[in-house]
Amino acid sequence: MTMSKPEQRRKAPTIHDVAREAGVSRGTVSRVLNGGHYVSPSAREAVDSAIRRTGYVVNRHARSLITGRSDSVGFLLTEPQERFFEDPNFNVLLRGCTQALAAHDIPLLLMIAGTEDERRRITRYITAGHVDGVLLVSSHSGDPLAARLREAGVPLVACGKPLGQASKVAYVAADDRDGARDMVRHLLSLGRRTVGMVTGPLDTPGGTERLAGYREVLAEAGMAADDRLVVSGDYSRASGEAGAAELLGRVPDMDALFVASDLMAQGAVAALQRAGRRVPEDIAVGGFDDSSAALGAHPELTTIRQPWDRISAEMVRVLLAQIGGEDPAAVILPTELVRRGSA
Repeated sequence: MTMSKPEQRRKAPTIHDVAREAGVSRGTVSRVLNGGHYVSPSAREAVDSAIRRTGYVVNRHARSLITGRSDSVGFLLTEPQERFFEDPNFNVLLRGCTQALAAHDIPLLLMIAGTEDERRRITRYITAGHVDGVLLVSSHSGDPLAARLREAGVPLVACGKPLGQASKVAYVAADDRDGARDMVRHLLSLGRRTVGMVTGPLDTPGGTERLAGYREVLAEAGMAADDRLVVSGDYSRASGEAGAAELLGRVPDMDALFVASDLMAQGAVAALQRAGRRVPEDIAVGGFDDSSAALGAHPELTTIRQPWDRISAEMVRVLLAQIGGEDPAAVILPTELVRRGSA
């Protein structure tokens, strides 16, 4: 049996096809693809329309050989892998950054470095030029990774104010301290007078800033700081559960609890209820983040909303500006108290 000659495959459209379709030069198409500098609005519109009609796709490898750029960005999480799947904030931030970069046709590479070996490997990968810049998430004090990347000249933006490096590293952060102050003032406004706290990790900006806000408001109210009312957590649900149980053992008459993340607060509520305490009747509970964990608690959590959409958009904006040659910048965004059933 003889086989018919296969149809000749249609060749992928080229930059020359786009130029011909748009009625402009190849150089004009190239300038549009590389940021649109020195291109009139009408020419840009013609090229964009021609790209859609022809189905042209940028050859990123070829372009990187010319520009010296990878045309990609890294999303670097310095936490163990299981934390990425447990903590909803990381997923929300990743999604927001991915969407913000998609508007610039730039892919985002997820990198997780929870151990020193992983940090060394990823540092080598990044400094070899495989990404043009890095969005650094969950930076801990004493972690040398940010300093290594900065010394290598890699554009870098941290989520949260980097401890000890704020003047050297660009960052975008929610106002953690002010958000904590709002929550503690709210708990005191309910008539509560023995307010405990489960902090975040005290080697992170959120951990230290939220604890500082808690202490400042108690001082304003004339309440002496009591170390028995403070325990540290690590932003996991289990640490919130353990922290609440420990505080109840130390201070049985505690009538309010500020927990530095919603996921920890969800665990704290479970521990309080297991101990026979009603929320909010016996103990009012406030969280921080306004993540999906706030709605998964029973009752739903009163919390501090972080503007995740704005945080991710600003991180991308500041990073792309750095890649384009601008100096590092810092952005601090306001938070908002969200009242629900727990306080």
